[in-house]
Amino acid sequence: MRIAMWSGPRNLSTAMMYAFGNRGDCAVVDEPFYAAYLAKTGLEHPMRAEILDSQPRDADVVAASLLGPVPAAKPFFYQKHMTQHMIDGVPRAWMREVTNVFLIRHPARVIASYAEKRENPTLDDIGFRQQAELFDLVTRWGQSPVVVESDDIRSDPAAVLERLCESLGVPFSPKMLSWPMGGHKDDGIWAAHWYGSVWQSTKFAGPEGPLPEVPATLQPVLDAAMPYYDRLKAHKI
Repeated sequence: MRIAMWSGPRNLSTAMMYAFGNRGDCAVVDEPFYAAYLAKTGLEHPMRAEILDSQPRDADVVAASLLGPVPAAKPFFYQKHMTQHMIDGVPRAWMREVTNVFLIRHPARVIASYAEKRENPTLDDIGFRQQAELFDLVTRWGQSPVVVESDDIRSDPAAVLERLCESLGVPFSPKMLSWPMGGHKDDGIWAAHWYGSVWQSTKFAGPEGPLPEVPATLQPVLDAAMPYYDRLKAHKI
């Protein structure tokens, strides 16, 4: 089974990759379209040159690899994807052949976290619009995509991951509830910039507190993201 997990940035996505990667029966890949996205957009991201050198820049090549042989011939293949990478020109037909899952987080939390690493994020940077578009696409194809919320996972990892696995038709493993400190061998090259806190973790952090205040300059981004978040939240498991 190939599981494509779709989220925006700063959304528990790396911890989820570590959880699946710790099962023992699951290969993982970390943001395979990142280099293609940077090559197509010309955006200046931290470690841009290193990212471009670390992955294929041709999105068609990436898509083919996601449907190709699973690393180490494992029965499950967890693909961590960023929705903002799916710009025009990045193929989507391959998504018909995978099980698509959508990981959501309240936009205020995403914006506050992202702004600590890269100033003044835009709506396109945080991926909520693209996430809703991808959800609509696979739904039109007749799929019933699973939606899971990061706050729920952090509040009760065992119960929510067991429910997620059941929804996917994957046997739950308690090994998903922890992982070794220090990162995963399949982390992207950009992990040194973005993954500091999760590198120091061995399990999911506890429940988050009140929603953070969003600076007035980013309030329009929050306002624009909320309808997309609310729409997907209505479908969460």
